[in-house]
Amino acid sequence: MRCGESVAVVTGGTGGIGTSICEALAAIGFAVVVGYGKSRQAAERLATKLPGKGHMALSTPVTDSDGLQAMARIVHERYERCDVLVNCAGTTRFVAHSDLEALDDRLIEDILATNVRGCFASLRALVPLLRVSTWPGGGVVVNISSIAARTATGSNVMYCASKAAVDNMTRSLARALAPAVRVNSVSPGLVDTEFVKSLDQGWRDEQAARTPLGRLASAEEVATAVIAVVRDLTFTTGAIVTVDGGRPLH
Repeated sequence: MRCGESVAVVTGGTGGIGTSICEALAAIGFAVVVGYGKSRQAAERLATKLPGKGHMALSTPVTDSDGLQAMARIVHERYERCDVLVNCAGTTRFVAHSDLEALDDRLIEDILATNVRGCFASLRALVPLLRVSTWPGGGVVVNISSIAARTATGSNVMYCASKAAVDNMTRSLARALAPAVRVNSVSPGLVDTEFVKSLDQGWRDEQAARTPLGRLASAEEVATAVIAVVRDLTFTTGAIVTVDGGRPLH
């Protein structure tokens, strides 16, 4: 199925996972809004390289609700529709779970504002357009979560908590917005992005060894799951779709 004039907004579109999602959506015919926070030039370069037409880079400041409303107005003025929102913007920093002092209030607030409130605020800004989407199964929201929500192991305690909140919010919003809008999470394990590849090789090997399928996820595999949720799983809402190689089974 190709999507003709359908439109997708991807927050955090210039990150390793976000880039793959933008590319995958463009490949099946979406006009993609490559959302960015600070990486304007990278977003503009990506928008020009995507297959198809109608793409644009647009500021999606997920911690600024007024800025998100301005973004939604531009999407409406340019496209008059939004069929898909992918909430991919996120932040974290490695802090040992036992080091409570290092997980300072400023970092906690940054993580929660970006990872949790940012997802909600982005949806809130675009929901009038999503409600009237003619995409099969209705408008679609995909929140990029993490298996840290389930395993409680990850970059820090608050990151894990933020992703658990995202999954809970996914279920609540799926119920609240049905039947016009479907809301699902895609929940990867550790993804072998360029950032992860820059980390200690021994640590990466250890993480892969702890995964039943014996490797890390690729950004492309996360994007494939997003496409499945958008295009194929039209009777699925409130679900947490895992791309984790069976890691919680370890």
